[in-house]
Amino acid sequence: MQGLLPVSSISFEGRDPGEIGELLRRIRECRLADRNKALAVIARRQGILSRIICRFLGIDRKSLRRYLRPFDQGSTAALFSRQVDPSRDLTNASTKQAVFALLHEPPANRGINRTTWKMADFVRVLRSQGYSACPQVIRRITKAAGYRWRKARTVLTSKDPAYTQKLTHIRSILSQLSAEEAFFSIDEFGPFAVKTTGGRSLMPPGEQRVVPQWQRSKGSLILTAALERSTNQVTHFYSRAKNTAEMIRTMDLLVERYAHCRKLYLSWDAASWHISRRLGEHIEEHNATAGSKCRPLVETAPLPAGAQFLNVIESVFSGMARAIIHNSDYGSIDAAKASINRYYEERNLHFQQHPRRAGKKIWGKERECAVFNEGNNCKDPYYYR
Repeated sequence: MQGLLPVSSISFEGRDPGEIGELLRRIRECRLADRNKALAVIARRQGILSRIICRFLGIDRKSLRRYLRPFDQGSTAALFSRQVDPSRDLTNASTKQAVFALLHEPPANRGINRTTWKMADFVRVLRSQGYSACPQVIRRITKAAGYRWRKARTVLTSKDPAYTQKLTHIRSILSQLSAEEAFFSIDEFGPFAVKTTGGRSLMPPGEQRVVPQWQRSKGSLILTAALERSTNQVTHFYSRAKNTAEMIRTMDLLVERYAHCRKLYLSWDAASWHISRRLGEHIEEHNATAGSKCRPLVETAPLPAGAQFLNVIESVFSGMARAIIHNSDYGSIDAAKASINRYYEERNLHFQQHPRRAGKKIWGKERECAVFNEGNNCKDPYYYR
């Protein structure tokens, strides 16, 4: 360390003398971590016992072995090469996509006789797909996305036995969608109370924004909306309740607005009013006379039960909530409606001027790309209510 040992007295059998010079340079000029590596290698090659090296450098034997192994197997370059950080999997989009795609599947699809995922089974199946993420990385990925494992039973995992078949059917429709057909993702937002809401806001030093815990509501709203996937246009209206009558109203509105299409596909979750007998009868009656009235046929493409995270309109709702619901203090229901109407008018106008299928770029700070994918988490646990 003090440069008193003659270079000529140091020799590694079968190694390039230039490597010895590089080790000595690291000891004199580089940071502590590199000095420890170089000193450990030289000391061990000079016959100094491992316990003495560890005590002098303040390291354990595991670290010493980690220093010696790359030098013995490679060269000085291997010894000082930058180590790969396991946390890089957090920024690996393909790994995150694979984690959530598998997490959304029932374990029974993989031959596991359980209703929810166990970490050991999850890691094993993920590795069989070519992803080597360890349990710690998987926990960090799910935590960074805003989820906790205790939520997996109700939020992240669908228990629908026909999960795979329904996903395959929707993918098949989307892959073969023609210019004369339209595919809609449909759902309701709310009911939510019109009152002062909290959220993140920029505040000067010493000030704290306060939102009363108890306050009188100015009313409540239920927003029903449909996202057309080809043109990225949202059709919305305000409902009095969540029931079959409002779904029939949604269908009739879309049939009237998209009368130029040959066929409409309606995709929604498994809520009771989305799959009611009365709605099915209304669709059958409409299709029976659609040809004579020059109206488009209607076909449903339901999502798996308990799979709201796959409904793309949820992502659009999350973006709206971030933009105009959180941190809001509307004076009345009409003021809230005016803001919501303006939000969707601006969104629709943007995609009329810049045509783009619902995909990589959608609008504002919407949580997920508006593209159907089994790895999506469209329902934002932080911003959407």
